[in-house]
Amino acid sequence: MDARRSSALEALGITAYVPRARSAAAAPQRAPAVGPAGKDWATLAAAVRECTLCGLCATRTQTVFGIGDVQARLMVIGEAPGAEEDRQGEPFVGRAGQLLNAMLKAAGFDRPQVYIANVLKCRPPNNRDPAADEAARCLPYLRRQIELIDPAVILCVGRIAAQRLLQRDDTLGRLRGRIHRLGRIPVVVTYHPAYLLRSPTEKRKSWEDLKLAMGVMAGGDGT
Repeated sequence: MDARRSSALEALGITAYVPRARSAAAAPQRAPAVGPAGKDWATLAAAVRECTLCGLCATRTQTVFGIGDVQARLMVIGEAPGAEEDRQGEPFVGRAGQLLNAMLKAAGFDRPQVYIANVLKCRPPNNRDPAADEAARCLPYLRRQIELIDPAVILCVGRIAAQRLLQRDDTLGRLRGRIHRLGRIPVVVTYHPAYLLRSPTEKRKSWEDLKLAMGVMAGGDGT
């Protein structure tokens, strides 16, 4: 384990986790980044940037498409942009983004090595919860991003993101601690970093969720 990861783990107050080795031969082959819908990354980003499918187009500063490695093995999905994300055009910035970065570092990832996106590409006014129709209109963009990336595992942060992505009404407590499936892609649910800032005692549970996701990536069950 490198010194930066050890330092990040210590800051989170958690014990180091060493993922099982995964052979290069077992790595999945990537399909070309153009699917049946004909939208590659450039045309998909343009479609999001110009989207007017719901009323959020009238209140946004800009869309927040997503950021990171388009061939990432780990994809992180949140709920919607906040005020700072709306201003910068990048998901998970500010204090919540810094904590997410620390969580990823503890799991052995630098932020540029994963792909980070939200269910909604526009900020709901006053950071309210996304409406059902807003999420429904925006989800096809996210699903296409998932298709293009084809991650080994999705880490879904927060109850609303998990409910919208998985199309379920369960509480976060019921969604955590197990492996869900989005098609053939495993999905692990954990707390949103903003919640962890308010409830730091839950960080250990979030680390258990990260270990579950890392175990899935390593070809096991995370135990």
